[in-house]
Amino acid sequence: LYRFIYSLQNTLVRDLLYAHGFKQVNAASHDFNVMWTGGELEDAIFSNLSGFQKINHFPKSTELTRKDSLWKTMHSFEEEHQKNFNIVPESYVLIEDYQKFCQAFKKLPGPWIVKPVASSQGRGIYLMDSLSQLKFEDNVIISRYISNPLLIEGYKFDFRLYVLVTSFDPLIIYLYEEGLTRFATEKYQQSGTCVENKFVHLTNASLNKTSTKYVVSDDPEVEDFGNKWTMGALLRYLRQHGKDTTLLMEQIEDLIIKTIISAEGPIVEACRSILPQKGNCFELFGFDVLIDENLKPWLLEINRSPALECGSPLDKKIKDTLRFLSFSKIELKIK
Repeated sequence: LYRFIYSLQNTLVRDLLYAHGFKQVNAASHDFNVMWTGGELEDAIFSNLSGFQKINHFPKSTELTRKDSLWKTMHSFEEEHQKNFNIVPESYVLIEDYQKFCQAFKKLPGPWIVKPVASSQGRGIYLMDSLSQLKFEDNVIISRYISNPLLIEGYKFDFRLYVLVTSFDPLIIYLYEEGLTRFATEKYQQSGTCVENKFVHLTNASLNKTSTKYVVSDDPEVEDFGNKWTMGALLRYLRQHGKDTTLLMEQIEDLIIKTIISAEGPIVEACRSILPQKGNCFELFGFDVLIDENLKPWLLEINRSPALECGSPLDKKIKDTLRFLSFSKIELKIK
């Protein structure tokens, strides 16, 4: 009998586990095959795992999923290799990098985008093109805003890609072939008062669905309608408009691999020092990527426990398959 501990609000993964014959047990139980949680875990939980038990996070994976840690990890990786990979926009962490940021701001005033280091769904994000707009607070990261995004019909978009890592030692990465393209609800403008309009600059569905202009298809077979498309629909659109999508996907895969490799060292070290054996962990990451007008992909952030709930039929179509494929790669064992 498979047993699982589940501590997320949405029930979709839990329902999948039930469908595969699992029984849910109390969160304090030590008798489980899978623990699926959204929060950070204490080292003691990892160190007490038996060989048949799995958790949906790796120790120290916040090196990738916290915005400040991601920037520092990538920056250290670039310094180590003496090369600027140009994967993540130039960034500064407050309060420690404030003076460096001021120097950079004098050279290029803006716009810049300010984000809390550990938030999601667009919460606390704002754009600034004047130092007077900066709210002097800790635990935020300021990044150079990509002001020349590729537009479709005048709208800014980005996309969410799902990356499953089943091992860091050796490194095993799976990229789900489908993803979600998210559109802003108002046409893109860089200058003037539009800097303050989040519906122009941010693509998060959780934010844009509060707009009266937000629309998604009720038909899961319609993949290129409204504010949410599939990644496949986006690639078809770009090909039809003369873009080299083969090169684009090669660059995106390169971005994903380099990013994960940048954190491989500290995560492997943590796994070796904390986990009693290999094979106890897996993790599904949500990579948010933006393409600029030169068809260059930029990594905006990586989501820990990306949302697997379904806000539309198109969501369900993509995420049902994603959940099933992720589950099939985990290689669960019975004690």
